[in-house]
Amino acid sequence: MKILHTGDWHLGHILAGYDRTDEHQQMLNQMVTIVSRHEPDVFLLCGDVYHTSQPSAAVQTLFNNTLIRLHDACPKMTIIVTAGNHDSGSKHEIFRTPWEYLNVHMIGTLNKDDLSSHIICIPNKGYVIAIPYTHERNLQDGLLQGLIDEVLAHNVDNLPVVLSAHTTIAGADFAGHEKSDEKVIGGIDAMSVSQIGSGYDYLALGHIHHAQFIHTGKHNVRYAGSPLPVSFDENYEHSVTLVEIDRHGESPVCQTITIDNPRPLTTLPATEAAPWDEVRELLNNFPDDLPNYIRVNVLSNSINPAEARQEALQICQHKQCRFCVFNVVKPDTERHEQTQLTVQEFQQMQPIEVARLYAKDMSIPFDKDMQALFEQTLQALTLDEDQA
Repeated sequence: MKILHTGDWHLGHILAGYDRTDEHQQMLNQMVTIVSRHEPDVFLLCGDVYHTSQPSAAVQTLFNNTLIRLHDACPKMTIIVTAGNHDSGSKHEIFRTPWEYLNVHMIGTLNKDDLSSHIICIPNKGYVIAIPYTHERNLQDGLLQGLIDEVLAHNVDNLPVVLSAHTTIAGADFAGHEKSDEKVIGGIDAMSVSQIGSGYDYLALGHIHHAQFIHTGKHNVRYAGSPLPVSFDENYEHSVTLVEIDRHGESPVCQTITIDNPRPLTTLPATEAAPWDEVRELLNNFPDDLPNYIRVNVLSNSINPAEARQEALQICQHKQCRFCVFNVVKPDTERHEQTQLTVQEFQQMQPIEVARLYAKDMSIPFDKDMQALFEQTLQALTLDEDQA
């Protein structure tokens, strides 16, 4: 069985106010080309089809048209799409029945009343157990193992068995994900591979954007990663994974296929933050004809962030690049000098004092206009509380 494993498309993502439809369209065009060239038996999209649970009609149309193009590129291919934590699981299944006429299986929610509906048989090729994102409390002990055992009981021809899931697996490299730690990423608690169960030949994962194997000694647990970066910190290659499994019990053979990004996300400087004079020179020297998104990391000392940010915008105004983020970074000597408050001191502070202190720690200018806006917002909130 040959599987094209992908996930985390995040269609509809807006980056610093810039619409990314053209990039997503070019990425999807590459998907269709890859399918046409390799003719997989299964196209497996492991969650986070959209960036938001309320995608626009145009974004949904883009996705639906792509499914039809994928089908036309390889009519015998089975397409399996599971919902991720960014998707609406219930909306994912609205047109589940008509899609099946094109051999497209839309799996949005965990069907506890009929768990066997998550088992998709690929005639004479193998089995896919398709699990959408679901809270861990819904995955009772033994649920996944029970599905695997059910497949194995019917698998008299020793066909390959693939399990797909959209979740966090402990031990993964979370590079590029904000507010992550070793236990939680993107609001999903990490689970160990052993909790999944055993008996599958390949575990196809979605949710983590860095393509990687999870080290289990079997080389059969993999995140395909996102085909396009969602944040500037995803400074690694993006791809899809082509997986081939001959028979049940044999190791999968995996090949990564790089997805070309028409608008790379570039950080200046590439490593550590630098003084504004150096960053300004890097911006001035950035090629006029490159369409990259740009983030700059500037040391906070000896600059006026508002003036420097405006100057950066002016430099990029006549270039093809898109200026996105002006990131002010404290020098190492200042990063551990943030104000420490006791709970009692914090409770005695006025809201405006808390806001001013936060702005100082974050190197954000808190001028008269910012203060007036804060006080206006605070008054509106107070009025709402009085009327409640």
